[in-house]
Amino acid sequence: MKIKDNSAAILKEIELKYQAINQKTETQLEGLLWSKPITYWDYIQTDALLNLQIQRTVLPDEMIFIMYHQVNELLFKMILWEMNQISHHQNLETPFFTERLTRISRYFDMLTTSFDIMGDGMEVEQYLKFRNTLTPASGFQSAQYRFIEFASTDLINLIDYRFRANIDRDTSFENAFEHLYWQAAGKDHQTGKKSYLLEEFEEKYKASFLIKMKEYNTINLWQKFKQLPESDQKNTELINAMRHYDHTVNITWVMGHLNAARKYIDNGNGNGEATGGSDWKKYMHPKFQRRIFFPELWSVEELKNWGEEK
Repeated sequence: MKIKDNSAAILKEIELKYQAINQKTETQLEGLLWSKPITYWDYIQTDALLNLQIQRTVLPDEMIFIMYHQVNELLFKMILWEMNQISHHQNLETPFFTERLTRISRYFDMLTTSFDIMGDGMEVEQYLKFRNTLTPASGFQSAQYRFIEFASTDLINLIDYRFRANIDRDTSFENAFEHLYWQAAGKDHQTGKKSYLLEEFEEKYKASFLIKMKEYNTINLWQKFKQLPESDQKNTELINAMRHYDHTVNITWVMGHLNAARKYIDNGNGNGEATGGSDWKKYMHPKFQRRIFFPELWSVEELKNWGEEK
């Protein structure tokens, strides 16, 4: 095809595109005359991105702490982007499911290995000083991470194990919300009173959480897996991808986070308390909360030893 013919074909496609939405092709083409060529910094919004880091102290390593957590939130957004492609796919097939789930696991693998950046990239002395300006904020308050959990599994697997016997799919979302495993980390163990950390978190996000709980109730990763043909549910590659994701999120990544916290919080130089006041040692350790997205894909022995440190 000659260049002239190729241009004519492209113009025809453009015309059909704008006809379909009742727009004038000439108007759109004329707009190209005045449009500004795109640059890397405009496309990525580099200036805006690099001006989002606001320190509360003069300690240099606080900047590492801020940027590290912002990178985490960007990766959480990437994960949710992929998860929604699975959850909202109308004709989901196993190869697509497996490929997207593998992408998600790679993001979490990256998050897991990234703890060395924070774990070995800040001076403990500096952290112990600037962390006092962060109270009562806490990584506990990452809403995107809660969205990821809702999109991953049935709600029963996110309920505090002490209350699971009394909750089922007929339980109201409001009641289920009050018994999510992370609620315990934000409540006084004796009085049940919610901490300021949890109250502020709920004030900001509770409505969104309830919406997501309802949205993913029948389209979370586990439900989408169970909606596949029975033969596909036995697909080794997909099962391995599901297990890898489950283990990475609920053991490997959590333990990386826990070990980083141990270094900075539980090193004998501070009071050993989290900035938000949660019982972080029990809240974070997988063997206590037993967060398992796909328990049906693990053996009895594997479930028994879930989260045990070797």
